[in-house]
Amino acid sequence: MSAALGLEADLVDRGVYDRTVDRFRAARIALPTFAQLTDPLTIPSGRVGGGDRDAPDPRNLWRLHWHNTLGGGIAAIPEHVVLPPSLTGVAAPIVVLLGDRFPLIGAHKVLAAYACLAPRLVTGQFDPTTQRAVWPSTGNYARGGVAISRLMGCHGVAVLPENMSAERFAWLDRWVADPADVVRTPGSESNVKEIYDACAALAREPDTVIFNQFCEFGNHLAHWSVTGTAVERVFAHVAPEGGRLAAFVSATGSAGTIGAGDRLKDDLGALIVAVEALECPTLLYNGFGEHRIQGIGDKHVPLIHNVTNTDVITAVSDRSTDALDLVLQSEEGRSLLAARGVGSDVIDALGSFGLSSVCNVLASIKCAKHFGWGEDDVVMTVATDGAPLYDSERTKVATRLAPGGLDRETAAGLLGEHLWSVTDDHLRELGSVERDRVFNLGYFTWVEQQGLSLEEFEARRSQSWWRGLRSLLPAWDDLITEFNGRTGVLE
Repeated sequence: MSAALGLEADLVDRGVYDRTVDRFRAARIALPTFAQLTDPLTIPSGRVGGGDRDAPDPRNLWRLHWHNTLGGGIAAIPEHVVLPPSLTGVAAPIVVLLGDRFPLIGAHKVLAAYACLAPRLVTGQFDPTTQRAVWPSTGNYARGGVAISRLMGCHGVAVLPENMSAERFAWLDRWVADPADVVRTPGSESNVKEIYDACAALAREPDTVIFNQFCEFGNHLAHWSVTGTAVERVFAHVAPEGGRLAAFVSATGSAGTIGAGDRLKDDLGALIVAVEALECPTLLYNGFGEHRIQGIGDKHVPLIHNVTNTDVITAVSDRSTDALDLVLQSEEGRSLLAARGVGSDVIDALGSFGLSSVCNVLASIKCAKHFGWGEDDVVMTVATDGAPLYDSERTKVATRLAPGGLDRETAAGLLGEHLWSVTDDHLRELGSVERDRVFNLGYFTWVEQQGLSLEEFEARRSQSWWRGLRSLLPAWDDLITEFNGRTGVLE
C-alpha cells in the first residue's frame, strides 16, 4: 500500500530526487512543512508572495492554510462566521470556517493537492522533469492539483466530469498550457466510476502518475493536522464559557476534510458527522443515483474515510441546496434574513457559501434538532468554496424555481420550505454494526475494482492503524526541511 498510495517516508529513487532538487533550486521553489501550515503564524513574512494570492507564484505555497484573509494577509484566528438562531432556527451555534480564503482556486482543495504531491517529491517518487501529475476530481481538487503542479514546476492534468460548473472549466482554461490537459469524463457529480476509468486509461501511458484524492492518505493527514487544528482554534475563540464541541459536520467528498473530525474527537470529544446527497444515499441506505451538490461525491466509500470512527450519517437533498443557494445569494433573500434579525456580518459572509457549504449547514441543523442541542453545544463545519463558483448553476436553478424572477414571496416560500422547516429525517446514528456495514461497502470499489489486497483493505478497520499513520507527518516534515536545505532557496 505504501508505494501506491503515497505513504513512503524514505528515499525511493536518488536520481529522481536529485533532478527534483535541481529543478526546485533553479526555479527558486521552497516547500512549507505541514507543521508550518498547521501553525502559519510561525511562517516568516518574507516567505509569502506579494499581494496577489491567486498568482502562479511559488511563494503562494506558503498560503495553503486556514489563516488567510481575502486581502492576502494572515489572521490570528481562521476567518469564520457564527450562524445565529435567527437564520438556522436552532439554539446551538453553528460555526462555519471559510474555505474561499485559500489561495489560487478559492477553495481548500489546494491543501489536499499539496499534501499528495509534496511527499512524493521529497521521497523521489515523482519526477517533475519527466512525469505528469493527473488529478481526478469532481472539480476543486482537479483545479487545486493543476495549480499546485504549476507552482511546483510540474505538468498537471485535470480529470473531471463534463457537466461540472462552467466556472471550474473557465479557471482550468486559464491555467493549463494545453487544452488536452483537461480531460472531461461523462456525467456530473455522481459519476466517480467514470473518472476512475479515465485514470486507468491515462495510467497506461508512460510517465504518468495518478494522484487519486479518494485513496491518497496525504489528503487525510493534512486535514487531520491543518484543518483539525484550525477548527480547534476557532472553537476556542467562539465557545461560550462551559460550552462543548458537540460535532464536526462534513460532506464526505473525497473524505479528506472529514479526517479533521478524528482529531476533534480525540481532543474534544466531538461527534463526527458524515453528510451525503439524499438523491444518492450510498452510506446511509446503500443507495445510488444522481445529484447536483457539486463538491461532495458519492456512489462509493473513499479509501481514506475512517468509517469505523464515524458517529452519524445524514443526507441533504439537492433540491434544498439549489433553492437556498438561489435565495441566499439574492437581494430578496438577504432582505428577508435582515428583517428576521440576521446581522449584516452574517449576511455578508453568505457569499462564501458554495453548494456543499449550504449542504454542511443544513446537515448541522438536522443534527442540532435530532440531538436537542442548545446554546452551549457548538457545531463546527466548513464552507469549502464560495458562491461565485456556481453563478452558472444558479442561473439554471432560477429558470426552474423562479422563471419570472425571484420575488420576495417566492424567496420567503423557499426559505420556509428548505431552511426553517428542516427536520432530522434521513439521519442515522452509527453503532458498531452500522459502522461495519458502511466499511464493507468499500470492498467493491477498492478490492474488486481497484485491486487493493484484502489484507490492506481490512487493516483500515482498526483505529490503531489510523493513529499509526500520523507518524508520517513529522517524517515528511523532516524530509521537506532536508529538501529545502539541499535546494538552498531559503538561505
